[in-house]
Amino acid sequence: MNAPRPRPWYRTASRRRLLRRLPASRSARALVVLCAALVAAATIAALAWLWYGTPYPQSDPDRIAVRLKDQAQRAYDEAALPGRPGVERGRVETGTCYYRGLRSVAHIDQGRSDVRSFRLARQVRAVPEDIALSGLQRMRARLEREGWALVDTGVDRSGFRFRNPAGEDDVQQVEHVDARWYRGTGTYTVSAYAGCGKLPDCFYEYTWPERDRAPEAAPRTPVTPPAARSATPR
Repeated sequence: MNAPRPRPWYRTASRRRLLRRLPASRSARALVVLCAALVAAATIAALAWLWYGTPYPQSDPDRIAVRLKDQAQRAYDEAALPGRPGVERGRVETGTCYYRGLRSVAHIDQGRSDVRSFRLARQVRAVPEDIALSGLQRMRARLEREGWALVDTGVDRSGFRFRNPAGEDDVQQVEHVDARWYRGTGTYTVSAYAGCGKLPDCFYEYTWPERDRAPEAAPRTPVTPPAARSATPR
């Protein structure tokens, strides 16, 4: 027959002997309690992060609108369109942002009313191909000098999209710019985007005055239109 296993000490020891095995000093007991509280707080914080996800940064809609308009204006300065073309100036509009973390499972395809992205689009019609392509080339060269990253090029139309690395850390920055020229209509379009941010409590899109206000002139290097080329081949 097998000998019976000895019972663990904590089952055979008396209560007084068991207590003597615990930390004897008051400071040691306090340290144990503190460690347990820290573990519990960390666990609660981790569960909250899993449920809510990474919080959205705070946004300043007026500041964002000025930067979107400034970026669009720079693009049309670089296009150097002849004459005074009729630019269809779109207003700054907001876009849908969604819940993050496991909470998004309970709100599938449901946008948040307190978090929005921002977009501004402008276009000019009947732009000749040579002018449009040279404008796109100047805009692309400037974005590359400023450290923007190319993320998309046109497939059925001339153009590109660039991402601003600074936009990842600052919701106030212009996150993406997109420029296109459509051969069929000669339409030259420029769009600027800012990422999702938490709106101020007083923000209401349809009474937002900034959407119709032109930004103040921002200091920047003037763009010199290309010199006229001779039609005589060399």
